[in-house]
Amino acid sequence: MAVTSSASTVWNGGLADGSGTTTLKSGIETQVTWKARAEGTGQTTPEELIAAAHASCFSMALSHALGEAGHTPSTISTSAEVGFVPGQGITGSTLTVTATVPGLDQAEFERIANEAKAGCPVSQALAGIEITLASATLEG
Repeated sequence: MAVTSSASTVWNGGLADGSGTTTLKSGIETQVTWKARAEGTGQTTPEELIAAAHASCFSMALSHALGEAGHTPSTISTSAEVGFVPGQGITGSTLTVTATVPGLDQAEFERIANEAKAGCPVSQALAGIEITLASATLEG
């Protein structure tokens, strides 16, 4: 079954002095401004939304890949940092993951995490930027 996700933004004013409201289909609303995007100050940015999508998608892809390899994770904690440079655009996404996976060694975890990074649908959608797995740490 195909699923379509959606969001909308209403923008008022010019780029530098305007602002917008982005609404996700789930009902979450957030304010966006150019100042926040260009200077990293206080409000949600398109890059923050991409980071949220990338972190959640990678966690799911890693859980699936671990399961396919016969290892059920207890926990997976992923953060994503998406860079933006005004005039240049989105510069990359850096993933950091920590997980508890009984019966798995660090080397195998890193191998599976790198496969999950490549197989994650959001990673594939972001193929035009550099995607880095900065750290894959196995705990406990």
